[in-house]
Amino acid sequence: MRILMLGNSFTYFHGMPRLLAALTGAEVASHTRGGANLGEQYNPETEMGARTLRALAEEKWDYVVLQEQSAGPFANAKAFREHVTELCRLIRANGAVPVLYLTWAYREGSEKLAKTGLSYAEMKQALSDAYHAAAAENGALIADVGDAFFRVTAEMKAYDPDGTRSDTVDLYVPDDYHPSAAGSILAASVIAKTIENHRAGLGK
Repeated sequence: MRILMLGNSFTYFHGMPRLLAALTGAEVASHTRGGANLGEQYNPETEMGARTLRALAEEKWDYVVLQEQSAGPFANAKAFREHVTELCRLIRANGAVPVLYLTWAYREGSEKLAKTGLSYAEMKQALSDAYHAAAAENGALIADVGDAFFRVTAEMKAYDPDGTRSDTVDLYVPDDYHPSAAGSILAASVIAKTIENHRAGLGK
């Protein structure tokens, strides 16, 4: 099995493509750049776009994982839908299955989150709505990492409401939006499970 991951730092932090390879037994390649959006992935004028277009035209893949810039799906909704549609067209032509890697809300109570004008639950829902709509339009799978982050964060808050325990799991690094090692492991696990379910006939 061969998997191609297209994204940015939310994909490459802590060697997540290697984690996905270990969980699935697949050969995993990644085309990433910090801050990149999906539009760059099919732009032949960019180094990464030219590389991605060659990979989709000249190599065979089983799954291609798409990860948009963190706030892009709701902050630039029209562009996000266009990016997903164009990439899914190329992925289908390759014979592969597109997988949308639905990312997470910024850390609850952080300045980074406050700048979006949304609450933690609202950002989580805005991302979910955007990714699910794009998946429905393009027949793509959804790896709902954002929901997994939301649930684990709620569980840790219930376990340690005062923030005084030393044995809790923090899914974020101190910048309040990139994943910690635990966050990357969780993301890889959700993506792996999505692919596993599809191969077993349990997904779309």
